[in-house]
Amino acid sequence: MPTAQPASTPNFLYGTAWKEDRTTALTELAIRSGFRAIDTANQRKHYFEAGVGEGLAAAYATGLVTRADLFLQTKFTYQDGQDHRLPYDPAASLSVQVAQSLASSLEHLGTDHVDSFVLHGPASYSHWTTDDFETWQGMIKERDAGRTRVLGVSNISLAQLQQMARAHAEPPAFVQNRCYANRGWDRDVRSFCRDHNIIYQGFSLLTANVEVLRHPLVAGLARQLNASPAQIVFAFARQVGVLPLTGTSNAHHMQQDLESLSLELPPDVVNAIETIAG
Repeated sequence: MPTAQPASTPNFLYGTAWKEDRTTALTELAIRSGFRAIDTANQRKHYFEAGVGEGLAAAYATGLVTRADLFLQTKFTYQDGQDHRLPYDPAASLSVQVAQSLASSLEHLGTDHVDSFVLHGPASYSHWTTDDFETWQGMIKERDAGRTRVLGVSNISLAQLQQMARAHAEPPAFVQNRCYANRGWDRDVRSFCRDHNIIYQGFSLLTANVEVLRHPLVAGLARQLNASPAQIVFAFARQVGVLPLTGTSNAHHMQQDLESLSLELPPDVVNAIETIAG
């Protein structure tokens, strides 16, 4: 089954995790800085999704953007990943929890649909479970009803993606994983995504790879190109097929991150960075 790709795939995602009372101001600042794709989750433990919505409303009110200008992505999180502030009835079936979570997200974000609705992580670390299959079917139902354009899965292993495929589950449009250089920048999952027309979103590209930012190759290249090490990493990610996510709270870094879109690294440099710690 071919994967449905979003009508307009973003080139950079702004992540809103761990912002708490700064979420509203930072969401608006990210949009003002040039980001047009916002990543959040209906998981109050790590995200303040209603604050994202307030930031969006502020951007709309000033005429900075319209809803049509933005790519909004949220997530459904199982109860094990939540605290006591649940966006659904824990006694309800998983498909009802999915519907309740997305309805709450749409209210938070002030919209009648999101562009991408992501399963925040499978129910098990080791395999794709019957709970995941039920949840995924519930997400498909929400997509078919027009409340999201496409679906994705986060924090998923190659084995779980292969299990999804063997079970003939509809493939995701997006996979979003933490990307470690010392694990080959998630090479096996990226390869699976490439083979199955799935867009790979990479997060923690900087925070999970501090040793890469300090590596002589990256530092030297940054000096040569008059760029920051972070810009080199984001340019590298884009050139190996990763849609990058940044969660910076610094206005200058927001600008720098977006400016990395104009950087083009030589193929031999890309190859060197890909094997730098993997």
